[in-house]
Amino acid sequence: MIARLRRTYRRLRLGTRLALGLGVLSLLVFAVVGTALTTYMRDYLERQLGEQMKLVQVVQSKDAATHGTVTREPYYGWYTAVYDVTDGTAALRRPADVPSDTVALTALATERAGTDEELVRTAHIDGEGTYRLRACEVDPGVVLVTAAPMEGVEETVEQLVTVQVVAFVAALVALVVIGRKMLRRGLKPLSDIAHTAHGIASHDLTESAARLPLRAAGPGGGPEVEELRTAFNTMLEHIDDSLAVRAEAEQRLRRFVADASHELRTPLMSVRGYADLFQYAAANAPDERDRHLARLRGEAARMGFLLDDLLLLARLDADEVAAPLRLTEADLVELVREAADAFRAAHPGRPLTVRLPEGPVRLCLDGPRVRQVLDNLLTNAAVHTPAGTEVCVAASVTSGAALVRVTDTGPGIPPGDRERVFDRFYRVDKARSRDRGGSGLGLSVAASLVRAHGGDITLTSEPGATEFTVRLPRR
Repeated sequence: MIARLRRTYRRLRLGTRLALGLGVLSLLVFAVVGTALTTYMRDYLERQLGEQMKLVQVVQSKDAATHGTVTREPYYGWYTAVYDVTDGTAALRRPADVPSDTVALTALATERAGTDEELVRTAHIDGEGTYRLRACEVDPGVVLVTAAPMEGVEETVEQLVTVQVVAFVAALVALVVIGRKMLRRGLKPLSDIAHTAHGIASHDLTESAARLPLRAAGPGGGPEVEELRTAFNTMLEHIDDSLAVRAEAEQRLRRFVADASHELRTPLMSVRGYADLFQYAAANAPDERDRHLARLRGEAARMGFLLDDLLLLARLDADEVAAPLRLTEADLVELVREAADAFRAAHPGRPLTVRLPEGPVRLCLDGPRVRQVLDNLLTNAAVHTPAGTEVCVAASVTSGAALVRVTDTGPGIPPGDRERVFDRFYRVDKARSRDRGGSGLGLSVAASLVRAHGGDITLTSEPGATEFTVRLPRR
């Protein structure tokens, strides 16, 4: 039974549970207050009755001392008895206005004779009810006992209890009903948030461009609900951003797969074509065979370079435990100088300016990978600028970092392309041939390698000045 009630209680709505809890708490408060008030009122009425009996006994004691018994008429319902107490035995003087059951009066008179204190007792008298008894000594061995009915006190207390029960029940019902309405109004913002959550749960999030159009709105509820609403909306914004990132990542993955397939398809078709040529006699002539084999090796090497770049990017993106970097202490100035020499050898007609610090710049880095970054940036400057364009590579040291800047005086990069130049397979000049323009992975590889070193690479460009800045931390 208790388990069933507990399950039923757990299925109730929060507003109903709070209202019931408030009702139970109010009931406990009312019970404590009612008990305390009733007890106080009973004690007060009994004290008042005791004071009244004390005053009455002053007059009755004088009457008993003069006439031997109390001759004055008592109050309605009161009883008065005078006892002679000798050797623990009490004898009632006559005439006396006493009830048929005088056991309680006689016992109190006997007890009073053995002490100097005034005694007060509450006793039940058969056929009469509950009475308040008070005993006092008139003369030595003579005890006066007065009995006053408690009926008035009991009726007053019962009426007080009745009034309290009616008032407390009415107040409890009103408190539960009104409190539940107030709680329902106060919890409405939470219901709105729950409704918004249900709406989001029914929203299709499997779409690649899925967004969350719903938000928890509306004022009210107090600071706590406002904090919850703000946190809920912040969570939705975070989920929305995550969905947007996921959609963008899926689109980039699709583009990446399509571009990689396209890039690999061209050399594979060339390899297949040159392989087919060897089926013909004309292709078996010594000159033809050597020329076709050279082209075949070139296409194979091109695929090898492309696959190496793709593998490197995949390992960098996966953030493998064994990172594809072999960090050692190296001189950045020497790496820039070697990259400049290689650039001059590969592009003898291209003017190159080198600006280096006087002393070495020792950094903890992967020398071949940083050299690959510099080669990619210099090659990019040579490939994407007209012949004769000046190129400059400069190294410098700042607080906590080393900088390498590769600058050219070419036509610059259009504003719409600057944010995507580091995307994989992205080319600013869509019409440029792959033989001249590369695969579009050079800047992506450079940016990924710099990030793997804990640095960053930035671009600023305008007509006549394009600059790539590599920042490497000094650890």
